[in-house]
Amino acid sequence: MAQPHHARTATHHIPPDSDSEPDDHTSSSSSPPLFLPCTTHEPAQSPAIYHLSFNQDYGCFAAGLDNGFRIYNTDPFKPLFRRDLDSRAGIGLVAMLFRCNILCLVGGGPDPIHPMSKVMIWDDHQSRCIGELSFRSEVKNVKLRRDRIIVVLLQKIFVYNFADLKLLHQIETVLNPKGLCEISHTSSPMVLVCLGLQKGQIRVENYGSKRTKFVMAHDSRIACMTMTQEGRLLATASSKGTLIRVFNTLDGSLLQEVRRGADRAEIYSLAFSSNAQWLAVSSEKGTVHVFSLKVDSGLVTLTDDRLHVASEPNHSNGSGISSLSILKGVLPKYFSSEWSVAQFRLPEGLQYFVAFGHQKNTIVIIGMDGSFYRCEFNPGSGGEMTQLEYHNFLNVDNFLKLGETFLKSM
Repeated sequence: MAQPHHARTATHHIPPDSDSEPDDHTSSSSSPPLFLPCTTHEPAQSPAIYHLSFNQDYGCFAAGLDNGFRIYNTDPFKPLFRRDLDSRAGIGLVAMLFRCNILCLVGGGPDPIHPMSKVMIWDDHQSRCIGELSFRSEVKNVKLRRDRIIVVLLQKIFVYNFADLKLLHQIETVLNPKGLCEISHTSSPMVLVCLGLQKGQIRVENYGSKRTKFVMAHDSRIACMTMTQEGRLLATASSKGTLIRVFNTLDGSLLQEVRRGADRAEIYSLAFSSNAQWLAVSSEKGTVHVFSLKVDSGLVTLTDDRLHVASEPNHSNGSGISSLSILKGVLPKYFSSEWSVAQFRLPEGLQYFVAFGHQKNTIVIIGMDGSFYRCEFNPGSGGEMTQLEYHNFLNVDNFLKLGETFLKSM
């Protein structure tokens, strides 16, 4: 069983909820800066992308590359800063904490910057590593809160206190090659959702009530999940990729079920809007879907995989509910499914990640090919989204070093 090993932990660590600037402090085994000073020129060849992820409020996204990492603002789109290596040394994971100066980095690609079993805690104000967490197996994911670091391995999850890297909790899971795990960001204490101990099972850890709940979310293995910032709602998709289910994390009840399509597809990302009114989905089929959610208004509940309307039925087709729903007891379930309100078409086979923009009724899409899209959907008429913006974020001109003005001290 993989056990953690701490190395080069900072002799003292600024608490994550502190408003003060980080002090200069040394590690028990300090190292020179890993990254070169930023330049405004682009390399002759665009770097390979190993990792893409949004921060907690979708305001920024990070790209882990074969020669460092870069941070971008999403809305409006703007490159913020880059950290380059003097040689090809890959970053396979970049975990941000909103807009703080502390990031977690994990090596990746054929030439990782460090073993992929190590988490580097990087202070960008000091331009150096202030702590490390080392393991005996590959790190699959890292999640950050202001008070916690969560490290996901293939079959285990470790929860650490951020201030002193003290191990607080260990969780066993089924095989988790994607490193699936979600945590609440605005609620305290934390809600953590991860894979359970069997296929299709979700485990919900509520650290406030000190209760653990297991939910059978799907018959097949879980392929993707996301949670609202306060940890109240959870959306999941299975390896089939046809249905997305929304659960209440408090009691594990199924609140709503929507259908992406009839054919199997790998789901790449799920995202809630900030008000939990919308859910966005991206998959290998190349279409990004936006679904209308009714879980907050209490209009829809689901039991035994059957749709029940709690108040007056909505006869409008604009909601995405099939007009054949009155016949769902006779027709196959496919015909009574709840479909997406809006769609945006992308090339098939490429991996895209979706989030909601800060402008009303907008989404942001980032791709492993370096593409950035910002689109708008009409919640009334639905249908095809309107593309508002496109960039290749790897080839942005005049990529300046803006780290000092962008990153805030913890």
